[in-house]
Amino acid sequence: MSDFDVQDNAANHRFELLVDGAVAGLAMYRRRDEHTVVVTHSEVSPDFRGRGLGNELAQRTLELIRSRGEKIVPVCPFFARYVEEHREYDDIVIR
Repeated sequence: MSDFDVQDNAANHRFELLVDGAVAGLAMYRRRDEHTVVVTHSEVSPDFRGRGLGNELAQRTLELIRSRGEKIVPVCPFFARYVEEHREYDDIVIR
């Protein structure tokens, strides 16, 4: 069983999905303002593909954004599709 976590690497403007301490995926972002995060690109490292980690990255990133009282603009096609399929995040999505 793997241990998953998402952390905000603000210095590099990206959320990182950690799997057992290793960076397995990332979601690049820029800030529109202090309360809005624009996710521009996401990817899962080749060594970690095929394990559903893109969904883990999206879900955990969205939960982190929500916990901070922020909103998201999902410019990244993967994140845009994810929030369309998971309407429980409508309260934090700016379309």
